[in-house]
Amino acid sequence: MTGRTQSYLNNVRPPIENLRAKPYNHLPMTVTVRSFAKINLGLRIGTARADGFHELLTVYQTIGLHDLIRVSLSPGQGIEIRCSDPRVPKDESNTCYRVVEKAMRGLEAKGRLVIEIEKRLPLQGGMGGASANAVATLLALEKVVKKSLSAPGRLRIAAEVGSDLPLFLVGGTVLGVGRGEQVYPLADLPETACVVVTPPVGVSTPNAFGEWDRRTLGAGTSALIGLSAVGGKAKLPQLTLPGASDRMGGLGCEFSAWLSESYSGAPFRRGRAENPLLALVRAGIKNDFEEVVFPEYPELSEGRRALERAGAKYASLSGSGSTLYGLFASKAAARLAAAKLRRQGWTAQATVTLTRQKYWAKFLVPSS
Repeated sequence: MTGRTQSYLNNVRPPIENLRAKPYNHLPMTVTVRSFAKINLGLRIGTARADGFHELLTVYQTIGLHDLIRVSLSPGQGIEIRCSDPRVPKDESNTCYRVVEKAMRGLEAKGRLVIEIEKRLPLQGGMGGASANAVATLLALEKVVKKSLSAPGRLRIAAEVGSDLPLFLVGGTVLGVGRGEQVYPLADLPETACVVVTPPVGVSTPNAFGEWDRRTLGAGTSALIGLSAVGGKAKLPQLTLPGASDRMGGLGCEFSAWLSESYSGAPFRRGRAENPLLALVRAGIKNDFEEVVFPEYPELSEGRRALERAGAKYASLSGSGSTLYGLFASKAAARLAAAKLRRQGWTAQATVTLTRQKYWAKFLVPSS
């Protein structure tokens, strides 16, 4: 865990955490929360590490599409997962199960825990659905038992269970390095309209990494991305850095080019004070997974082109896919594009990016 992340999580407490600590009183209680998805604004893959993971550099962005998670605790024992989607595991392999099993020990909570997952996000979609579910379940459990883990303890559990989990403890615009689990809250990008396209295929992330390694064996990082001219020669970016401060100092020139630009808050406004997402487009930031996933699944490449033809200012694969997203100049433009794409046979939804404040404000579903 980085010092900056720990400081942020210690000082910014989500609403779910602002509760008076007291033991669970064995009265049945159900808490419902939204489990928001993420997209990747660029993703760079580095070399494989000694632990089997790869070095990554990415900017995560939470968006408005979500699953619903209901957590209830009653007298008894055990953890039960309920979901109408048969593809969702309901045993110890489920990330929700693994997170709450650890959290209940840390909270010294007892009882029978039931986790209901209402899936609205695609499986194997590259939107972090399972990871978001796990973090949402963890925070809902804290509210149910009216006790909270420490911020470092919560982050430790999240990082142990999966690389994508820690970002959902921050929300908004988040830098991810290491294997993606080292997260740095960034200044939020303004709310931006987007369209998410979900082709009817599932992409295995381990298989995608395996194909990346096969294609780049012996090259370290791919020459297809991040090249900068130094003395007339191409130089590959160095991702394997010794410490967190060095990682921050060694960010790729593409990311710094657009993250550092000022903006007015008006999406895609022209002029000096423009949305930095325009700088992203100019910098050519892209997702490395496209190099290995698109040849295997041509329909994904076509989906990106369909988003661009529908008016997207920027379109990309999210994570290892199969979800694609496009950023649009306005909500109206996104709605029209989504309708056009559906008429063409694509599964498309219009939504918006979520700032950190909006992410936490909408997280808890009020009880009826």
